[in-house]
Parts: sequence; structure tokens; C-alpha cells
Amino acid sequence: SLKEYVGNDKLNKFINFTLLYIANLDIPIKRGTFIEFRQGMLNVSPIGRNCSQDERDDFEQYDHIHQVRAKMVNVLRAQFADYDFTYSIGGQISFDVFPAGWDKTYCLKFLSAADFDEIHFFGDKTHVGGNDYEIFVHDRTIGHAVKSPEDTLRLLDELFP
Repeated sequence: SLKEYVGNDKLNKFINFTLLYIANLDIPIKRGTFIEFRQGMLNVSPIGRNCSQDERDDFEQYDHIHQVRAKMVNVLRAQFADYDFTYSIGGQISFDVFPAGWDKTYCLKFLSAADFDEIHFFGDKTHVGGNDYEIFVHDRTIGHAVKSPEDTLRLLDELFP
């Protein structure tokens, strides 16, 4: 687990700093559940996971212009450089924080290269810093950038008629 790997003291230091950073952010709205503790990672949302879908859509546009998440990740990366964390921006309102190597490429350990001629990966956040980037560029996968489930289906139909 993340807590066992990092240790409670270091984890608390990171969470306290992050919550203080969010408290001082000047953004249009904040709605609660800013840090979600999961088994192998933290999910951090500057707006809060309790926002409505309309608020989520508005924040995505706001973040595209103001780079709230990217700037926050840069601050955390500098402040906690010795933690060996990976920061992965994904979705509309949040980013994930996890130990290096605990990203989507982890699943490849369980897929023998001898058993699969090709492994295709489809993702929407395939840019550097996106939560699909590591597996998208991995040498064992063929990465495909998509924009929606419909785009994925269209591409699947093209690749595997």
C-alpha cells in the first residue's frame, strides 16, 4: 500500500502541504474532497471531487487556460523531489500521485511477451504528464491517442475490421 511504502509521517507531510496549497488557491469554486486516499495512490483535485458535472466541465476549461493542475504538480514535484513520486494529470479535475513505477505500465509485468504478439493501448491523456503517457510510449505497447469512447470504437473498427 502507499502508506506502507511511503510511511505515515512522509505521507502526512505531503497531504498537509497539498491541502494548504489548495486552501491558498484562487480559483472560481471549491467543493470538497480535495484529496482521495486510495490503496496505491492519492488523487488530488484542486476544485474537489464533490463538484457537479457542470462545475467539472467549467473547471476543465478554466484549467486549460490557467494550468492550475500543471502548476500545482510542478510545485509538489519541487517540494517533494526526494519522495520519488510520479504525478499524472488525468480526467477533467484531478491528478494522481503515486510512487515511480506504480503507473499503468505495472500491468505489463503480468502479460508475457511470449503470449502476445501485440498489445494495443488506447488513452486520452497520452501527453507528457498525462495519466496514460507511460503506457502509451512503452516499448511493449502500440499506443493510440483517442478523444472519446466513440473515437476508440472507430479506431478499433479500422484496426480490426
